[in-house]
Amino acid sequence: MLSTPDVAAPALPVKTRKPFYRVLYVQVLIAIAIGIALGHYDAKTAIDMKPFGDGFIKLIKMLIGPVVFCTVVSGIAGMQDIKKVGRIGFKALLYFEIVSTFALFIGMAVGNCMRPGDGFNVNPATLDAKAVSDYVGKAKSMTASDFFINIVPNTVVDAFAKGDVLQVLLISLLFGFALSAMGDRGKALTALIDTGSQAVFGVINFIMRFAPIGAFGAMAFTVGKYGVVSLAPLMKLIGTFYLTSFLFVFVVLGVIARVAGFSIVKFLVYIKEEIFLVFGTSSSDTALPTLMAKLEKLGCSKSLVGLIVPTGYTFNTDGTSIYMTMAALFVAQATNTELSLTQQLAIFAVAMLTSKGASGVQGASFIALVGTLAVVPSIPVAGMGLILGIDRFMSEARALVNMIGNGVATIVMARWEKELDQSKMSVLR
Repeated sequence: MLSTPDVAAPALPVKTRKPFYRVLYVQVLIAIAIGIALGHYDAKTAIDMKPFGDGFIKLIKMLIGPVVFCTVVSGIAGMQDIKKVGRIGFKALLYFEIVSTFALFIGMAVGNCMRPGDGFNVNPATLDAKAVSDYVGKAKSMTASDFFINIVPNTVVDAFAKGDVLQVLLISLLFGFALSAMGDRGKALTALIDTGSQAVFGVINFIMRFAPIGAFGAMAFTVGKYGVVSLAPLMKLIGTFYLTSFLFVFVVLGVIARVAGFSIVKFLVYIKEEIFLVFGTSSSDTALPTLMAKLEKLGCSKSLVGLIVPTGYTFNTDGTSIYMTMAALFVAQATNTELSLTQQLAIFAVAMLTSKGASGVQGASFIALVGTLAVVPSIPVAGMGLILGIDRFMSEARALVNMIGNGVATIVMARWEKELDQSKMSVLR
């Protein structure tokens, strides 16, 4: 009997794990730690590191417009039912308003219970009003009508030049509707935009290699300029805000995630790179492009991601909402200003608008808070100077909650609209 020779089975490719020091979020964590150390031991040099953080943020922001345009236009152009876009948009805005309002309520409830401003006993006459004068001017210039008019850009190019997400989103929606109406005639242009989208994300992948440098520069500047020691007198406010943000993510967003069929903890692990990046740079904008890519990879449809995430960055500001009511109560408590229930409700109502109206403005949350305090004249606006120095530290938690909230909202809306590939979502269950 002839024996058949043994034939070696083809070797399967072995997937090698990256060394830990080459993993992006590990590099960002190390960079943050080095930045904190430099800021603490050599404040002057640390402050000079600011251009590294600002430069990285600008690199990411310059691509947000093209990312939103390519994603939204490509998604809408491929939709057969244009009415669906309007329906999804309406549902998303309703969801954003409900959750953001709940965040405002939580901030007010915790502010009343914990009373972080008690014990300061600040005399309003001794406060330096000049410290917040620039913010007061910007806040007074912002009105609801200005906000809505500002959504329409002066020109198409102007929207991309300024990097205004809402203006770019409006142009993208109109362009997408037009291509969809063209039918087969628009397919060639749609294919070109798809290719352009891949090129843009390729550039983003390259820029993300510099994320540790950006995180280092931003954190070194923050600690070097304001100093860890300066946090001590206001540690109760910072601690209360961070604790409230933590509970909001794991309890409120956790319940929403569970109802939607996934685990909030596993979702946070899935977007850990974006979390550390936002924490290091104090800006949620730096995570927008990669967050959109990860949500698509998770099974959310491209068109829905392109519509929900950019809109949520303006209207779904959970972290900012918590900050608004809590910080307003802190200033009142620190200056021994007693607020009636009516006055607190007035702050609550105005904050529902101002938390969204300052989007896209540098120092947006602080400006919006100044505008909110204006509805209660008895609260000295100069009291905002008490938290001006620590606003940068609190902005990290605000940006994190805003970014996480938008990720959860996108998955919820995708499941609601049956625009979710459940097989890909298994990693979050």
